[in-house]
Amino acid sequence: MDLSVVIALFNERESLPELIDWIGRVTASAGLNYEIVLVDDGSNDGSWEYIEGRSQTDAPVKGIRFRRNYGKSAALYCGFEAAQGDVVITMDADLQDSPDEIPELYQMIKSGAYDLVSGWKKRRHDGVLTKNLPSKLYNATARWVTGVKLHDMNCGLKAYRKEVIKSIEVYGEMHRYIPYLAKSAGFSRIGEKVVQHQARKYGKSKFGLNRFVHGYLDLLSLWFLSKFGKKPMHFFGLAGSLTFLAGFACSLIIIINKLIAQSHGIKYRAVTDQPLFYIALVALIVGMQLFLAGFLGELVSRNSHDRNKYLIDKRIV
Repeated sequence: MDLSVVIALFNERESLPELIDWIGRVTASAGLNYEIVLVDDGSNDGSWEYIEGRSQTDAPVKGIRFRRNYGKSAALYCGFEAAQGDVVITMDADLQDSPDEIPELYQMIKSGAYDLVSGWKKRRHDGVLTKNLPSKLYNATARWVTGVKLHDMNCGLKAYRKEVIKSIEVYGEMHRYIPYLAKSAGFSRIGEKVVQHQARKYGKSKFGLNRFVHGYLDLLSLWFLSKFGKKPMHFFGLAGSLTFLAGFACSLIIIINKLIAQSHGIKYRAVTDQPLFYIALVALIVGMQLFLAGFLGELVSRNSHDRNKYLIDKRIV
């Protein structure tokens, strides 16, 4: 199969007929053998009933339904698992992503130049203060932290080689950072394409401003896990050792100062009356706890089922 279009949706019944028809026209004109994988993330507006009915008369339409709303990452994970096309394109169901972009995105992947191509909504039809400005700040931070130079990392319109989506695990709310997940898995040929952004035609946005807070926290988690997920001792062990040594040095200073004062018959302030004593004590305890956290993390990591899971690109036997 040439192409899989994976669409995660939640209460988008009004837009589904137009979206599916539009995808069908575009792919037919491009001569592509395709499927549309619609993942219903717990909708309660009749979306699933429409998907069921449409799939009976329209062979490329396939559906997956969640019992409740799990989030976009879970929907994409299941959609990726079901996708069979050599090229996989994701898009939102609200008609803000134009299916007219599909043929060019498909060709960019099939040319072999890219593993992943992300859309860039250069001109947006959203509010400046509620969407545009926060999005620019978010993307600037994401570029700095991840090193993936994309202008719009969270754009829902993306194209992938099949190997990419079968090699990464999207969980939590990590759908925002799929390019970084792909890069961490060794798929470094990441490009972008300016795409058309359309004003929402039906319904209202399912995402509020809290997504930027969640996105920031997820970014930190993803960065930490990619750097130290397989080697927690490198972080906790180093931090614990340095903290413990600092506390040990403070303890030595207190002991040496007391011995010098006693040898010269100088009245010396009680050790327990000195703030440095408590700083040293806290540093020793925290340092030991950090080191033990790294040690326990290393034990867990070494016994993980995917400890030696590596992605092999090619093999000659």
